[in-house]
Amino acid sequence: MSPNQPSQIQHTITDLVVHRLIKEAQAPAAIELRAAGCPLDDAAVRLVERLCTHYADRSSKGFGRFEEDQESFPMPRLLREHVVERSTDFITLSRHMMEQLQICAHDEELDASAFVVIARISEGGTDCLWVALVGESIGSAISGTLDIVDCSYLDFSSLRAAGRIDLAGWQRGDERYISFLKGRGDVAAWFKRFLGCSDIVIALKETKKLVLALNQFVETERLEAPARDALLERAHGYLDELGETGEPVALDEIARQVWPEQPERLDTALNSEAIKLSSGFVPDRRAIRPLVRFRASGEQWKLEFDRSGLRSGAIQYDRASDTLVLSGLPDYLKKMLLEE
Repeated sequence: MSPNQPSQIQHTITDLVVHRLIKEAQAPAAIELRAAGCPLDDAAVRLVERLCTHYADRSSKGFGRFEEDQESFPMPRLLREHVVERSTDFITLSRHMMEQLQICAHDEELDASAFVVIARISEGGTDCLWVALVGESIGSAISGTLDIVDCSYLDFSSLRAAGRIDLAGWQRGDERYISFLKGRGDVAAWFKRFLGCSDIVIALKETKKLVLALNQFVETERLEAPARDALLERAHGYLDELGETGEPVALDEIARQVWPEQPERLDTALNSEAIKLSSGFVPDRRAIRPLVRFRASGEQWKLEFDRSGLRSGAIQYDRASDTLVLSGLPDYLKKMLLEE
């Protein structure tokens, strides 16, 4: 999804409020709270749609679940009181969240001042809680008398941080139901603490998901065999190098390295919410082999070969007879076959 395209998911706003976090560099954090929720009018709908679109377009999302220690990370307790027990209303929940946000931002040395958008949104039937720290910018407007005047606006290009909690997934006990991104400034660490999010990444599992996503991408794009193989080979080479050096994956960088012709298309595919692929893991070099190698086994046989063998003609698949023909057999194998 590009910034110029509307979201294809229907968003229904249940609750929305905007508070303010005041945090100057080298100063303690303060909060400014709105007394009631925002009207759910057309302006609110446009704000939510822009937030969801910008979030979907951003790379390097992380995924996780709540920490077990609810004393140190109270977010699940706050949500339980509002969502499950219904002992607190949305505004009370948002105020408690702002108090926790203030605590987490208090000891940081950076400038983290921002408007804090908190919303409960149904996304195609999925009940989610969103929290976003959005910066403010000054623009120009024309008054009714055609005068030029300054006006302030929420600048989503300075989306400092954002998080999304799948409330249904949380209640089901899914493995991961929190997603978050890092915006401008180094706020990711304390914002994750505020969410109470544990984002431990299992490299082997994430690498397998990345390989699956790359294979799905070449199928979706319907690339011709040479272009498909070249993309997957570049992906294998790049990920293998990262695995050897111990460097973590950045999804937007994969897109630039692997498909420089149209990196934004691959970046969008890798950042799909359906895949829930994390950044920041070191690729498992064993798990990337399927990008350039086929492996299969039957009841009485086992086979493994490189994708390049199909292009060179050393391996040929006959669809009509459903047979695989191998050429250039080594002498020791020919000798064993003849003896048999």
